[in-house]
Amino acid sequence: MLFNTHLFLLGFLPAAIVCLYLTHRSEVRRSWTLIGVSLVFYGWWDVRLVPLLVGGVLANAAAARLFFSTGKRWIPIAAIAANLAVLGCFKYTNFLIGTIQALLDPAAAPSTLDIVLPLGISFFTFHHIIYLADCLAKRAPRYSLRNYALYIVLFPQILAGPLVRHTEIVHQFREDPWRAGVAERWSRGLVLLTIGLAKKILLADPLARIAEPLFHAAAFGQALSLGDGWLAATAFTFQIYFDFSGYSDMAIGIALLLGFVLPVNFDAPYRSLSLQDFWRRWHMTLSRFLRDYLYVPLGGNRHGLVRQLGALTATMLLGGLWHGAAWTFVIWGGVHGIGLAANALWRRQPFRLPPPIAWVLTFVFVAVVWVFFRAPSFDAAASMLKAMAGLSDLTVHGGAAALDAVSSPHRWRLIAVAALIAIAGPTSQRVSLDLLKPIAWPALATAAVMLLLLFRLGAEAGQQFIYFQF
Repeated sequence: MLFNTHLFLLGFLPAAIVCLYLTHRSEVRRSWTLIGVSLVFYGWWDVRLVPLLVGGVLANAAAARLFFSTGKRWIPIAAIAANLAVLGCFKYTNFLIGTIQALLDPAAAPSTLDIVLPLGISFFTFHHIIYLADCLAKRAPRYSLRNYALYIVLFPQILAGPLVRHTEIVHQFREDPWRAGVAERWSRGLVLLTIGLAKKILLADPLARIAEPLFHAAAFGQALSLGDGWLAATAFTFQIYFDFSGYSDMAIGIALLLGFVLPVNFDAPYRSLSLQDFWRRWHMTLSRFLRDYLYVPLGGNRHGLVRQLGALTATMLLGGLWHGAAWTFVIWGGVHGIGLAANALWRRQPFRLPPPIAWVLTFVFVAVVWVFFRAPSFDAAASMLKAMAGLSDLTVHGGAAALDAVSSPHRWRLIAVAALIAIAGPTSQRVSLDLLKPIAWPALATAAVMLLLLFRLGAEAGQQFIYFQF
């Protein structure tokens, strides 16, 4: 069930809200109601995957309970290893098989196992790991099964985040959704829901229709022109931003309708003046996770420069692998790791680049490296990068004439609008928290925009959010 469908917006979400508010007087009933509707939401994709989700909740809750009872450190360590093993089994088995086959017999056709990747497995596995790691570090309290289950399965954030720490959400479960401030939470939530839906329908999906045929052409060996290469890269650069930040806005807005506050996940990342600044603004909850649960344990910046550079590179390599079971994702993460290491070395120099130059270099670096994230193979990535460098041999491959419709000027106009909003426009949080006050005319404007977006949804099928595949 996608957030950007009539079924969710006009069916499931109103029903879930009504069920929650009907049980608002009892924390126990509220929590179990939300657990129930969240399992329905998750099971709507494939009910066969619900036992995996429920089994993970029960097993990890039992491990935490046993640790608190015995104090034996091997228990959360073993539980973390088990979670990673389950994630590896579902997400990386075919990747491992393909890698081994390529090493043993590069000419052989790759064989894969028929494994269904459970939606959201990376996110809810990381939520388990956050809690277990905090238990091990004695930073986590003992939660009831009910509270732990709701922390894991809460439907706004189960599939693609934000990555929420238990300390940020569990204490909110005891709060009555009808408590003081309900009108303001609803107004902010509906504004964020509308902004997120608009990002997805009006920007991310049209940008996808520009990027996809060009990356598809590159994957099948068609040479692209210099303009087509940069068109594809910039279209995807803004597509993934509006797609994922739109999802995050919708998730945070839906949570507000339920009475919960989730952490902000994006803060205008394409305004960044350095790669370090970019990762402080992009997928902020994942960046915090990688910093606190990988980079710092690997040594961080506390053990000298060499150790710091190694920790940065290793953290981003693992972050790339988390995003997808392919070497292109590993390269994407590794290049970002090298870039962050270079950024750390640059900060030690007294010279500073003028902000406009720093911004251009950061944006171009991020846009170019997105090619590895989007391309389905090394060959496709190489073809796209070759086009962006102006090195494609169009005379041999027949040129990009078949893609003239894709490269028409109005496509660039759409990218220009997207760039203006992403780089110069206010963030969603600023719009909902500062610029729009909970008064009549913004409410009417929001309702009108939502109505138009719902009509637009009826005219075309909603596309899946990019991060659902991770």
